[in-house]
Amino acid sequence: MKETKNPIADLSALVRRLRGPEGCPWDREQRLEDLRAYLLEEAYEVAAAIDSGDWAELRAELGDLLFQVVFIAYMAEEQSAFDLQEVSREIEAKMVARHPHVFGSERLSTAAEVHRAWEKRKLSVKSASVSILGGLPDAMPSLLTAYRMTQKVAGVGFDWPDAAAVFNKVDEELEELRQEIQDREAREARQAAVSEEIGDLLFTIANLARHLEVDPEAALASSNRKFRRRFRAVEEDLGQNRSGLAGATIEEMEAAWQRVKRQEKDP
Repeated sequence: MKETKNPIADLSALVRRLRGPEGCPWDREQRLEDLRAYLLEEAYEVAAAIDSGDWAELRAELGDLLFQVVFIAYMAEEQSAFDLQEVSREIEAKMVARHPHVFGSERLSTAAEVHRAWEKRKLSVKSASVSILGGLPDAMPSLLTAYRMTQKVAGVGFDWPDAAAVFNKVDEELEELRQEIQDREAREARQAAVSEEIGDLLFTIANLARHLEVDPEAALASSNRKFRRRFRAVEEDLGQNRSGLAGATIEEMEAAWQRVKRQEKDP
């Protein structure tokens, strides 16, 4: 393996050469929008490597992803927009600002406290016109989007108190489904490890959707859009009635949520 003092600088120089007059015709012709698909593909391959537990594979896939990052940053530099150093400095400054319990005097003792503080801190620097869900890209898979959305709103206190309450909601949604398909038999899932059962439940729901001729990805994407729309309306509602989302109690958020739902049903 070649020894180098600054491998990122070497990679940047390689990209510069590929894009240069004596470089690769294919690389020179690439546009920013052309790289979107490659970037997503490489990110998924990194995720697959993490799932595999193969460190050598993960190292290789991280390299492929890093190449895309460096390539895109150089294209921005060509347009005098920014360069890789600016990208690095900006994310470093952001991480320092968001970790005052590490780089400042704030004291947080648990991961849960850090998560809540992280979401509230991000909320405090956002414009009132920007939703806390606004940073989630539409291109993300719907299951992942649902997971991240609920993480984000839980970070500001919009959450069920415990897992038992979530089970009650699951039961409620299942009962509504049973009422729609009363002539179909319910199936019980077997007991197993929590992680396995979550996977089995999601997989079983996908199969149920297939039997009902419903595209589960499209159905969840629609629910994600509905949740995003309604929670944005909650943010606007609370912004009009008091100090906003950051200062609202769970009771106030729940009341706003119910108002939004009623308005959608009876505008």
